[in-house]
Amino acid sequence: MCLLAGAVEACQRNIKFNGSVACSKVESHLADARVYMLTHPKEFDVVDLDPYGSPSVFLDSAVQSVVDGGMLMCTATDMAVLCGGNGEVCYSKYGSYPLRGKYCHEMALRILLACIESHANRYKRYIVPVLSVQMDFYVRVFVRVYTSASAMKNTPLKLSYVYQCIGCDSFHLQPIGRTVSKNTSVRYLPGFAPVVPQECSDCGKKFNMGGPIWSAPIHDQDWVTSILADVKSMKNCYPAYERISAVLTTISEELPNVPLFLSLHNLCATLKCTSPSAVIFRSAVINAGYQISGTHVNPLGLKSNAPMDVIWDIMRCWVKNHPVKAQPADQPGSVILAKEPVLQANFARAVASLSKAQAKKVARFLPNPERHWGPKLRAGRQITSKHISLLGEEAVNGCLNDQDSERDAKRQKIEKSNDVIAES
Repeated sequence: MCLLAGAVEACQRNIKFNGSVACSKVESHLADARVYMLTHPKEFDVVDLDPYGSPSVFLDSAVQSVVDGGMLMCTATDMAVLCGGNGEVCYSKYGSYPLRGKYCHEMALRILLACIESHANRYKRYIVPVLSVQMDFYVRVFVRVYTSASAMKNTPLKLSYVYQCIGCDSFHLQPIGRTVSKNTSVRYLPGFAPVVPQECSDCGKKFNMGGPIWSAPIHDQDWVTSILADVKSMKNCYPAYERISAVLTTISEELPNVPLFLSLHNLCATLKCTSPSAVIFRSAVINAGYQISGTHVNPLGLKSNAPMDVIWDIMRCWVKNHPVKAQPADQPGSVILAKEPVLQANFARAVASLSKAQAKKVARFLPNPERHWGPKLRAGRQITSKHISLLGEEAVNGCLNDQDSERDAKRQKIEKSNDVIAES
């Protein structure tokens, strides 16, 4: 679905290139995708939104055009907006305010899911995330869309605001809603608040508040495991098998009910201490009776259901064994270390400190496939010396060739129309 005739022609050439089967199944249209979806309600089994930038303008029509139980796939490449570079722009497009923490890329995923859910709710529909991925320079989500006025009432239970300390980066989630059950009836009530005091109990600094975000699971773990098994059984069919397998493997090992994640390096930077290895830190969390896992978003990120006071107690115990230089008393790290740990951390190696993939030394994070990996220039933009230095001459030459071909096509079209006018 395109608004440019040249783009439709390119689609048609691509369809022919893929053979007779594609020609019998795939169509290209010169039309506004939003209007087309609105005029075909609940008609498509799968809708894939992959615009250059934000998909927000397409979401309202997309959630209406998917059949009940159908799949909506959505990509967003405006990561600077979603990750907190322009918070007010993010709020205007997605209805959520982002925070600039280490977890900002996962927060971007959850903001997009919350936005899709908001659009679906307007039509008594709701979403069930199947797979949510942040990689390279974009986020991409796969969700099922269902219709149910009663199930839609659970939406406030799946959304939360986020409080992030400006001093130590501790974060806490504030659910929007809650339920109270009595006999067979269920009442939906506002969530209890506040979950944090005015000042951080760990370092004494203020909080920034962001959201709302999707705080329910963002993957269907059974579906991910099934797809991973299918991919492995047909690995010769996928040129990008190693990359697909690495992402799905990491996702399959994530804790499903833990929104956002910690950065071990950030914790140590706050305390100005040497960093324990990930295995030692994982072991301490597990020995304290909590769960911990990695995340596909960041190779250094750690998801855990341990509360922040337990995390800081573990770090206090680590610093006792690995002393640090004295810092000014008003620094967040000094305030945290001034308190005695309530929990005595056990750093003995735990059996579950390594995931199955790590134990088998399966690759989970691969390097970019080429230099200057990232989104290419939007069509029609003027190329400057800055673009050449950032993207490289080969990439820029490719953009220039594409722009030249577009200009030639436009010029030929204008010349033909002028010839027709002259003849008449």
